[in-house]
Order: sequence, then structure tokens, then C-alpha cells
Amino acid sequence: MAETPSSMIPIGTQMPAFSLPDAAGNQYVPSDDKKGYLIIFICNHCPFVIHIANTLCGISVRCNAYEIDLVCINSNDVIAYPSDSPVNMLQTAAEYRWNFPYLIDETQEVAKAFHATCTPDIFLFDENQQLFYRGQCDDSRPPNGVSDGSDLFAALEQLHTGKIPPKNQKPAIGCNIKWKS
Repeated sequence: MAETPSSMIPIGTQMPAFSLPDAAGNQYVPSDDKKGYLIIFICNHCPFVIHIANTLCGISVRCNAYEIDLVCINSNDVIAYPSDSPVNMLQTAAEYRWNFPYLIDETQEVAKAFHATCTPDIFLFDENQQLFYRGQCDDSRPPNGVSDGSDLFAALEQLHTGKIPPKNQKPAIGCNIKWKS
């Protein structure tokens, strides 16, 4: 299993504008009235994503309470990796009972705009769409330990309470995004 780190773009970077469909074909555009935006690049087959899949349910509950928009985006090449197809995305979302949009970045342009490199790759933006946190969900990795989301929960709390971004932000580690040739 290859381990690819996130790119760690600078705090304060503006969130790229985007509009993407979910696996059912519904179009998603971030609204302007949220107190934050959590964008996570994931896929269906990566062991690092599977490792945090249940944690994402708790993250979603916290995001809803804090009025933070949570979306996950699959940018993998589904021709080369059919396990990441829209049908399988719907099955994965149902299996884990995800209640947030799971979007398809077929052209991979959104992943490139965010400088996403791995799955999971986590980006938390404030209400002005300025990058507040980027990095890991927590210190656990497959197969050691259970994901508790401690780093991401702490960043969400700091954003919600008006504090400055966390100082010690560690890169996410995951499978590389499966780029089209």
C-alpha cells in the first residue's frame, strides 16, 4: 500500500469555486451562507479512506451542529479503478450511512484546483472560504489503531469557537489520487 502525503497548501488559501454532480446526478454548489466548508477527497477502495469511513459519520454530525458544509469528492479515474464508479459510490455511502454529498470529479479539475494528492485529503475552510486546516484526520493508520478523528475534530472546534488555525497541522497520508493518463 503506497503512502502519499497531502500537499499542505498555505493556510489562508482561497477555496476554489466548483460545482459537481453526486453519484445520483444531483448537482452540488457550495452555498455562501455556511460558517465553514469541509472538503474531503476520498474514494471507495483506499484502505486509508476505509479506515476513517465510520469516523466521517461523527464528523458529519459535528459539521451539521456547527453549520459547516461537508462534502466528499471522488476524483479517481473510474475507468482504471471501476470500484470507484458512481454505482459503487452510492453503495459505499449507503453502507456507511453517510448523509453528506459524495461528489464525482470526472475531469479531475477540482482535485487539481485544490492541489489534492491523496485519499483522504482534508481541507477545512472558514466562512470566508479561506483555508483554516489541511491535514490528517488523526494519528491512526490502517491497520494500527482505530480512527477517532481527533485532529479534525479539534480543528472544527477551533473554527467554531473563533480561534486561530491549529499550529501543528500534520499532512494527511493516503493512497494517491488515481490520475487519468
